[in-house]
Amino acid sequence: MADQALTKEEILNTTEQVLRRFGPEKTSVVDVARALNVSHGTIYRHYPSKASLREAVAKRWLHSIMEPLTVVSEQNCPSSEQLKLWIEKLIHIKHSKAQEDPELFTMYTTLVEESVDVVNAHIADLIGQIIPIIETGIANGEFKASNASSTASGVFMATARFHHPAHAKEWTSPTIHSEFEIVWNLILSGIVK
Repeated sequence: MADQALTKEEILNTTEQVLRRFGPEKTSVVDVARALNVSHGTIYRHYPSKASLREAVAKRWLHSIMEPLTVVSEQNCPSSEQLKLWIEKLIHIKHSKAQEDPELFTMYTTLVEESVDVVNAHIADLIGQIIPIIETGIANGEFKASNASSTASGVFMATARFHHPAHAKEWTSPTIHSEFEIVWNLILSGIVK
């Protein structure tokens, strides 16, 4: 591959393949460059460090979680229904990723754990999608909450067991869905008028 034709997208795609093959601990920029048949300096022109390359891979993976949630956050339905659909979609995305390819899921969660700023921005983006749902519910009299931002954060944190990768081993429990319903009903009792 010619150095000048190399794009960031190609680098990230190859980095994902190399990470999958060698794992996050053993993957180097040289490995990625070798897989692309370019010098490691070419990679550094796009990403100034190994950490920035790994952070870009983590960021892209987190972005793949955000896209389908945007569709749910734009649906026209009662706010309580929209909020539940949004949380259920987040749960479905995370569970699917963990079930479809557990090794890749573990690799990505490892990368994400190293990228604190990326994770914090991701969480802020997720909560940012919940806020307008809460605001609409307050405005139309469906929700009794007065601070949409705090309520959105609370809903996100209260449901973390069902979508945070730290709890992935619990997601295969046969009671996980009924446990979510218990938590969801408790959340609703606190925010619905």
